[in-house]
Amino acid sequence: MGGFFGTVSKEDCVLDLFFGVDYHSHLGTRRGGMVIYDEEGGGFQRQIHNIENTPFRTKFENDLAKFHGCSGIGCISDTDPQPLLVRSHLGLYAITTVGIINNAEELVKEYFSDHGHQFMAMSSGKINSTELVAALINQKNDVVSGILHAQDLIQGSATILLLSADGLIAARDRLGRLPMLIGKNEKGHCVSFESFAYQKLGYHTEYELGPSEIVRITPDSLEVLAPAREKMRICGFLWTYYGYPNSNYEGQNVEVMRYRNGEIMARDEVIKGKLPKVDFVAGVPDSGVPHAIGFANRSGKPFARPFVKYTPTWPRSFMPANQDVRNQVAKMKQIPVPELIEGKKLLFVDDSIVRGTQLRETVEFLYESGAEEVHMRSACPPIMYNCKYLNFSRSNSDLDLLARRTIQEIEGDEGQKHIDEYADAGTERGQCMLKTICEKLGFDSLGYQSLDGVLEAIGIDRDKVCTYCWTGKE
Repeated sequence: MGGFFGTVSKEDCVLDLFFGVDYHSHLGTRRGGMVIYDEEGGGFQRQIHNIENTPFRTKFENDLAKFHGCSGIGCISDTDPQPLLVRSHLGLYAITTVGIINNAEELVKEYFSDHGHQFMAMSSGKINSTELVAALINQKNDVVSGILHAQDLIQGSATILLLSADGLIAARDRLGRLPMLIGKNEKGHCVSFESFAYQKLGYHTEYELGPSEIVRITPDSLEVLAPAREKMRICGFLWTYYGYPNSNYEGQNVEVMRYRNGEIMARDEVIKGKLPKVDFVAGVPDSGVPHAIGFANRSGKPFARPFVKYTPTWPRSFMPANQDVRNQVAKMKQIPVPELIEGKKLLFVDDSIVRGTQLRETVEFLYESGAEEVHMRSACPPIMYNCKYLNFSRSNSDLDLLARRTIQEIEGDEGQKHIDEYADAGTERGQCMLKTICEKLGFDSLGYQSLDGVLEAIGIDRDKVCTYCWTGKE
């Protein structure tokens, strides 16, 4: 995935930029970067660090004394080293992007195959996506036309921040799959993925960009350069999983949505008479907790924390690149509260069930700690498709996903023709999938939130929400 932050101010903005970018660290674990423009000090200053084993904050603390300037952009990236500095007929500018380009090779072949064009290859041999976006922008005679040109050609998405001597240009991706908000204070403006990031810095929400909208911000002004388009497909997974609890997207708070989502799950189970008799409702830490609170409140079952995560040494369980190491880290982080586990019937709510690898470890850990029963609920529908619009999953194949892998085990290739049925717990195939996963992972029961339920919890026009990972429909 990735996150971004930018600011333009009447005063030095380095600390605002540093903390604003740092507050996006939950969105990526590989690269962090900042670019500052110092009009009096000679132009752009840039630094990029690897943050795979050390947090953004600690890598950039020593750079702060060297940075000076009143405008800047920064990013947390799970893919390319960025921001980049670009010199072209459009001038010298810095650029950072968040998203995914599925047709990168095709774009290079079609638009840059003649002599004289080259791209710097990363260590993997792949093209830096941000460099490709810049090259597409530079095909036009002005930045706005170039951004619109790039976004129309890209299959996937590209949210763009571009910094020049004239200010900061922010462009939300073509279908608004990711949020982009403008904050304001007495010194200037900022632009951010997460709204809480600038609120902690003393900004208030001034504006939220629409799909494909492009704006220029200076310390004193906010100018729309290209209007928003009508069609929106903001990622529904933002609210269920990777959005930060304090943030708002399209006017809907993440934490509130998660409480509401859990309440809806419990409500529907009670109506269907499927709520099991349990001693406690608990959340799989951390993002499953608010869903579980909502579930507990509506079901009348007491909320508890039968285990907690020890996070000082490994804040995020998927930081190591090796899957075996990630699994071991996840296991080491789970610290039980025996008094809340031994002899207890527990119902856990997780934000989602993707590959199921770590969940199996969690269930085994609970039984080893003395649990009598473990019931599992997913706060979103079965994930049937890898996202092709954003870069928040490392899975290379749909068959890496637990639900799709289980379908293949049950019925082979024929089952892949009936994915909609398997996703519906009210069908024979849906019940068969639930039973198989329960047997495989050791649950006493399993339930998924329905698509209608999660869309009800999000609370915006469902036609504006991307549900591709659940339905496979664009």
